[in-house]
Amino acid sequence: MYNITGDVLIEDEFLRDGLQNEKRIFSMDEKLSFIADLENAGVKRIQVGSFVHPKWVPTMADTDELFTRINPTDGVTYTALILNKAGLDRAMAVGVKHLSMSVSASETHSMKNLNRTVAEARTKMMPTIEKALEEGIQVRAGIQSALGCGFEGAIDPAVVVDIARDYSDAGVHEINIADTSGLSNPKAVYELCSAVRDAVRPDVSLSLHLHDTRGMGIANMIAGLQAGVRIFDAALGGLGGCPFVPKATGNIATEDAVFTLSEMGIETGIDWRALKPSVARAEALLDRRLPGRMGHINQPGDLLPTEGACA
Repeated sequence: MYNITGDVLIEDEFLRDGLQNEKRIFSMDEKLSFIADLENAGVKRIQVGSFVHPKWVPTMADTDELFTRINPTDGVTYTALILNKAGLDRAMAVGVKHLSMSVSASETHSMKNLNRTVAEARTKMMPTIEKALEEGIQVRAGIQSALGCGFEGAIDPAVVVDIARDYSDAGVHEINIADTSGLSNPKAVYELCSAVRDAVRPDVSLSLHLHDTRGMGIANMIAGLQAGVRIFDAALGGLGGCPFVPKATGNIATEDAVFTLSEMGIETGIDWRALKPSVARAEALLDRRLPGRMGHINQPGDLLPTEGACA
């Protein structure tokens, strides 16, 4: 059951998914400082922001400038989210070489997020994917609400597989399966990832975007590992949430995911302890405790009770 081999890539999304729903606008210097922290801790892929209209997501208004201010570290990929051709044009203007672009598998979520049906969103997105690929951009094509919808509940896996097959046929490098509302469970994650894996090209990587609404995010990550997924999204401190999904909580915490994988002997190249000061700084800036666990623990032994403390 746990005969899992191979390294795992963690994409940290604190600066995009984490901040997109916050009222506090982080300054350019604050964002650059968090990027440096993630680099120094060993994070190899950082989602810097999204190229969306600032009217809808004001915390992402400076994504263009942020990309021009990054001093790239060798071996680190700096990526962003786009939702349309306008976003692609902005990303290309500042030289972004890796992009996520996605549609929803839920009709209700798609309408709230893009004001388009799923079919309309798919039709609009495919030319954008093709253009990005033509320009030599690494494309990660995502499926939002693939593992459940906060409005509709269960999503037909056949819809997800059909979208994934279209992505694969278009030539994308990676397909991201998103539990946008955090409603899934390990069995559903394993079954859907396995179905998508069977439906797409062998050279297409699969990744998982997991929210922790019901406290099953890490368990769902393990289920994804068992299904062969080796790329996972996470966010420093467990920050995050979709502005268009009520009560959806944050991503799995980067430090929690790294600690879990490390305990299982799976390499990520990230030092979870090095992220602790960043978690503390984020909490100070946001004036609240973040839901991640390992950011508040000094050593794994801190989890053990003192002698005689409990039965």
